Amino acid sequence: MKICVAQTRPVKGHIPANIQRHKKLTELAISEGTDLIIFPELSLTGYEPTLAEKLATDQEDSRFNVFQELSNNGQVTIGVGVPVKSPVGICIGMVLFQPHRNRQTYFKQYLHPDEEEFFVAGEGLTGLTVQKNYVALAICYELSVPEHSERASNNGAKIYIASVAKSGEGADHATKTLSEIARKYSMTVLMSNCTGPCEGFEAEGRTSVWNTKGVLAAQLGNNTEGMIIIDTCTGGIIEKTI
Repeated sequence: MKICVAQTRPVKGHIPANIQRHKKLTELAISEGTDLIIFPELSLTGYEPTLAEKLATDQEDSRFNVFQELSNNGQVTIGVGVPVKSPVGICIGMVLFQPHRNRQTYFKQYLHPDEEEFFVAGEGLTGLTVQKNYVALAICYELSVPEHSERASNNGAKIYIASVAKSGEGADHATKTLSEIARKYSMTVLMSNCTGPCEGFEAEGRTSVWNTKGVLAAQLGNNTEGMIIIDTCTGGIIEKTI
């Protein structure tokens, strides 16, 4: 299976512009035979908590039809980040598009204390199956919660993907933790981070992939938009920038 993690530079609060960037990256990933592509936390809006209530939507938003078409035509699963409305508040969500299937949303279940003013924790989906492989998903702070990765391993995941919005310091901590998760649970681990201005910090990029021994296999720089694709069967790596 070929898995892709994308690195984007979001346009603050501008969903249509960000959709176009996502489309370009997804088409590039499809051209390389990718089965799954995951984008950073809140990738369609940028990490902008004070704008989340205004920008929040749901998985059936018609603006997202382009992702379903890409998924259907390219036989690829796509995960994009967006604030999602729920009956009790606004969640940090990852909307998932799979070929000719109903859309699903993974909700961030563990919030950083700084996020609790703007978001509520969600529940439900913990991962998804792609090409008969169970893939565990995490959104940013969740990777720092030991119970999260332990549950992923107990559920049989051999692939763990963290969708994040991290500063330089945050990326330092995340890369160390994700390497340890990979080694501890013998998982292939990936991190998709954004780059550029976020609310209150500058995102660091450094989107990364670790092998099952916890060794860094590939990492993007801190300013580029692009992607890393790993073939989980061969260990082969493809890096692309745009």
